[in-house]
Amino acid sequence: MSKSLTFARRFSQLTTMSISRSVVKKVLAVETPEGDGALVRRSIGSMNLRNLTPFLMLDHFHVTKGAGFPDHPHRGQATVTYMLEGASRHEDSAGHQGTIENGGVQWMCAGRGIIHAEMPVHAEGAPDPRGLQLWIDLPKQFKMVEPSYQELGPDQIPTAYPDGPDGAVKIKVISGISHGVESPVRPLGGCWYFHVIFSGKTAIFQDIPPSWTAFIYTIKGKVTVGSEDVPYDAFHTLVFSNNANETGVSITAVEDNTEFVLIAGEPLDQTVVQYGPFVMTNREEIQKTLIDYQTGRNGFEKAHTWRSKIAYQ
Repeated sequence: MSKSLTFARRFSQLTTMSISRSVVKKVLAVETPEGDGALVRRSIGSMNLRNLTPFLMLDHFHVTKGAGFPDHPHRGQATVTYMLEGASRHEDSAGHQGTIENGGVQWMCAGRGIIHAEMPVHAEGAPDPRGLQLWIDLPKQFKMVEPSYQELGPDQIPTAYPDGPDGAVKIKVISGISHGVESPVRPLGGCWYFHVIFSGKTAIFQDIPPSWTAFIYTIKGKVTVGSEDVPYDAFHTLVFSNNANETGVSITAVEDNTEFVLIAGEPLDQTVVQYGPFVMTNREEIQKTLIDYQTGRNGFEKAHTWRSKIAYQ
């Protein structure tokens, strides 16, 4: 078990005073084209929210028929794909392949190098695939690890019920710990990821480890945060304050059927130098990455020989 996860569990168990964080920045994610015909709402990684360590990018994607994300490389980060509607197939150069169903998650650590494809499933009568993809920076000591991969189907993600199974809120614990429920996902570096679903108007308080970066992305409905009475509606990323005395965040649904994801991560004291899907800590490492990719070395041995089946059927 990672040191950060052990600390986070101990913090969750010992917290007795609930002092809420507040909103310090809000960003509306506007839908724009991305990939091969897909549409995304990008907040983290946009000009309005470029740096939010350890998070690099957050896309709320909508993939219509004929669109997708064909073969492309990564190095130096983890990508987390969580499906909200429909399904998406994936395949990579390390031999992983499968389908992420509605409510399922794929947590891929690119490490030293991987090439993958992500393509929608368009079954007759099924909704277009929609979901969230989060890019997380890897701590510099893990930049060149071998790629790894974790996938959970919708029935494998544990659920917390803060007010009991008959209450108005449930929390899908994609990673981390919420209200005593722990996910089996083990990311490199501290990261908690929750999908919070309200059926009625109520409030929750979620513990967050001190010093961690935290935010929510609103999917449906409206919420207020802490003692504020300002409602925030769908498609907003709300970045929270990070003061030493704040033990978590209080969030209230002011409409029925409100949903959001709450994500928190341990900040990294390192420089981010990014060139597209390559994320390292200095320009020399990026230059070496480009050479490795061009020459098929150091993790990119299959860069010019591997071809996915799903993107070229």
